[in-house]
Amino acid sequence: MTLDSATPRNSGRPRVVIVGGGFAGLEAAKALARLPVDVLLIDRSNHHLFQPLLYQVATSALSPGEIAHPVRASLRRHPNVDVHLGEITRIDPETRTAHLAEGEPVRYDYLLLAPGARHSYFGRPEWEALAPGLKSLEDALEIRRRVLTAFELAERTADQRARSRLLTFVVIGAGPTGVELAGALAEMRDYALRRDFRHIDPASARVVLIEAGNRILPTYPASLSRCARQTLSRLGVEVRTGVRVTGLEPGAVITPEGLIGSNTVLWAAGNMASPLLAWLGVPLDRAGRAIVEPDCSIPGHPEVFVLGDAAAYTHHPGLPLVPGVAPAANQMGRHAAAVIAADLRGKPRPAFRYFDKGQLAVIGRGQAVASVGPLRLTGFTAWLTWALVHVLYLVGFANRAVVLFRWAWSYFTFERGSRLITREWRPQISVPAE
Repeated sequence: MTLDSATPRNSGRPRVVIVGGGFAGLEAAKALARLPVDVLLIDRSNHHLFQPLLYQVATSALSPGEIAHPVRASLRRHPNVDVHLGEITRIDPETRTAHLAEGEPVRYDYLLLAPGARHSYFGRPEWEALAPGLKSLEDALEIRRRVLTAFELAERTADQRARSRLLTFVVIGAGPTGVELAGALAEMRDYALRRDFRHIDPASARVVLIEAGNRILPTYPASLSRCARQTLSRLGVEVRTGVRVTGLEPGAVITPEGLIGSNTVLWAAGNMASPLLAWLGVPLDRAGRAIVEPDCSIPGHPEVFVLGDAAAYTHHPGLPLVPGVAPAANQMGRHAAAVIAADLRGKPRPAFRYFDKGQLAVIGRGQAVASVGPLRLTGFTAWLTWALVHVLYLVGFANRAVVLFRWAWSYFTFERGSRLITREWRPQISVPAE
């Protein structure tokens, strides 16, 4: 049975196809559920993932199921919304069809593309095997495996040079993801693992944060960047700004300042939009995002919308580009539904207007920085703000309750409860020549 025969129900209503069950796609589906349309949401995963907390899965603070929620469960109360597990590989705007990796093409009257972003290695794709990024649960579990396995191998390694590289963790890129990863690794080293080993001192592990720019958190106000750097330094993170990575090899990060020996390198330095956008035949920016019209549609095809991380929205007053963050994606999803509602009523399309809810980054236990309008928050107040905002954005009441409990338990006990290596992973213990 093809999607065409299974989904439209012969209702005669417009068909809206949504690609991607992230923030923008899920929000759009919920808003469209109130309209006289048939909706089909297609995603490669069966769950909505709360990406801002992926680093906590990677560093053993949370389990995967605590930051993910089944898409079908989120949409079960909306009878005009169907969900399909699959992958769109090609878009044909002229015939209004989306092609799946398996099965018949899907026809649409409206198409909402929210496929998210992937890692960008700036023309060096071979680096991905040596320095995984953090975009999916699989990525988070891979990072967790590598980090925990490094400590395990160091425990039974007598060679001091090999042990040093095993206990050196390098994070490349000091945006919010890199800063949060580095801070979480330092806390895990100092607290959660400190009594677990007999032959190594986990607190002796190095955490190195590398940023090519002149400051960390470059999109944040300079005062918050300075505060974040000071907090990381107090945690024992080696922060190196103005340092460009020129090469990666097993066991080493190569920079103009010299070689950093490390068997665990994590990538947080760049993003690239989905290659699916290349099929649209519209201008893309340097990060591969589609340059959209004021209503988030693409030039020449008002029935096709690009949302979230995949959209380069340049029409907002005072902003060179609407940032690729969860609040912006949610707002774009709701806006696309509002535009379709206006079309159905024969009214003019509204332009998208982004409401900036601020920027938040957690650095460590009870430490964060926040920029909310004119307010600049640091320390425990910023951390409480960060915790409240993230819990509110989590999908599913059970997830919110569990995450709050986990955070409280971790805060008072200094423990991390998900220190599991779920798949054997034996890295090469590399000691390159100095």
